[in-house]
Amino acid sequence: MGSSPYAEAADSMPTPSTAAGREGLAALLERPGQAVIALDFDGTLAEIVPDPEQARAHERAVPALAALAPKVASVAVITGRPAGVAVRYGGFSGVTGLDRLVVLGHYGAERWDAVTGTVRAPAPDPGVAAVRAELPGFLDGIGAWQGTWIEEKGRAVAVHTRRAEDPQAAFDALREPLAELASRHGLIVEPGRMVLELRPPGVDKGVALSEYVREVGAGSVLYAGDDLGDLAAYGAVEKLRSDGVPGLLLCSGDEVPELADRADLVLSGPAQLADFLAALARRV
Repeated sequence: MGSSPYAEAADSMPTPSTAAGREGLAALLERPGQAVIALDFDGTLAEIVPDPEQARAHERAVPALAALAPKVASVAVITGRPAGVAVRYGGFSGVTGLDRLVVLGHYGAERWDAVTGTVRAPAPDPGVAAVRAELPGFLDGIGAWQGTWIEEKGRAVAVHTRRAEDPQAAFDALREPLAELASRHGLIVEPGRMVLELRPPGVDKGVALSEYVREVGAGSVLYAGDDLGDLAAYGAVEKLRSDGVPGLLLCSGDEVPELADRADLVLSGPAQLADFLAALARRV
């Protein structure tokens, strides 16, 4: 089970609570040029905010990544957002030090490379367009329109309940109906913190991370996330460990016990994660 780090001096780092995590951190520090640093965006590099369109990377996150990236094999942001949106909200484009940054959007279905400044993506799934058209009437028909709202995500569509009178009750009430709607159109539902995302199957952060680690030929991997969608990436790191590739699992915040309990180190949120990355950059 992960544990929260204690307050430490600016140039020191909290110690992972697990042997596997300590091994992962040691491998990263000893051979940084072989390490992949992979991070979620919302809740990890950026604070969770009521309106996702207002989310921005923490003010210390990009400088920390820019200091760390030239010293490691690669830095990748893996997010459920469209890749281009994550780049804009993160402020990643044109940053000195992030010349080789990769953003894997829509759980890996899209890819933005800083080297080219372009996004590569397959054709959109027609099921998303069908759900997008049906969703407003569907929510109204089941009496769930009050307090919920729809976020357009390009290759996915999400229903948020954070503004409802009882966000958790609204979330729980919507899970089964939205799963049925998604299934009718060949989609799946990805739950998050007061959000249910309807998206195509076959891609997740675990698949995206595993494929990217193989592409880079990484000798170690760090992954940081905060929500249920990051469990697949945690599973990928655990599989890599069993195959002999050391890994370190960070959790940003402790609102999702399913993630925090599997983490090697639980940080208080994006601010402390940014400070951890900055300290890591100084150490390597």
